[in-house]
Amino acid sequence: MRKSLATLFGTVFILLFLITTSGCSSQQKKEATEEKESQDKDRIVSTTVAVTEIMDALEIDLVGIPTSYKKLPQRYDGVTEVGNPMSPDMELIMSLDPTEVMSVTTLKYDLVSHFEELGVPVTFVNLESIDHMLSEIRKIGEKYDRKEQAEAIVEKFHAKASEIEKRVKGKKSPTVLILMGVPGSYLVATEKSYIGDLVKRSGGINVVQGEDVEYLASNTEYLHQSNPDIILRAAHGMPEEVVEMFDKEFKENDIWKHFDAVKNGRVYDLEETLFGTTGNLAVTEALEELQPMLYP
Repeated sequence: MRKSLATLFGTVFILLFLITTSGCSSQQKKEATEEKESQDKDRIVSTTVAVTEIMDALEIDLVGIPTSYKKLPQRYDGVTEVGNPMSPDMELIMSLDPTEVMSVTTLKYDLVSHFEELGVPVTFVNLESIDHMLSEIRKIGEKYDRKEQAEAIVEKFHAKASEIEKRVKGKKSPTVLILMGVPGSYLVATEKSYIGDLVKRSGGINVVQGEDVEYLASNTEYLHQSNPDIILRAAHGMPEEVVEMFDKEFKENDIWKHFDAVKNGRVYDLEETLFGTTGNLAVTEALEELQPMLYP
């Protein structure tokens, strides 16, 4: 009798175990399937390099990427290119049947009406400052179930920012003039610009204060009165051509030779891949790159 009961209890235990593990396995399979289906239904097009790099860091697939001379993440090899960030191919984007198109707020004024006319769902990501960028990364991570990846990016920045802050503590803050050049012209970048934000976080003092806009027209007479310790030149669009333009301006416009920054050899050209017009994932490298320029 005891043997029969023992056998019976053993059989029941095994059955319960099999049912339980089967249930767990089924639930795991269900969750995996739901996650895959969710990823499959998300058809996201990124129209700028900075956003594309952020999506890669968040491990999110795309069905469309910008056309760029810059090397894009390997994850997106073979993905359809949709044209220049400032004038993407709308018909091509529509053909991809996107659930979301992602651009940046600095291009919203030029693009929003085109997307609205075609009924294309678009999000303009705010990368105009570091804080805005980190906030947007968290929002995207939340939306696409990538919270862990988003927090890793944010924490990496905060660690570098804290390190820089300790490094410059007690040092005299240099005054800085930032020139933003594009083919044929240049502007003065304020603290509201992305590069202005980088300089401020690195301990530098922008010679242009109290402005609500990112860029101002250049007035060399006024700038000379500010007489900055350092001049940073950021070249965009066609970097090599813009650097040549800057060199010609500094050589032919006599006023520049009276700037202390020029006299002391403290004029630096910023690498475009690190110092973009909007926030990007090169932020930690950019902060590091600024250090020897501001504190030689």
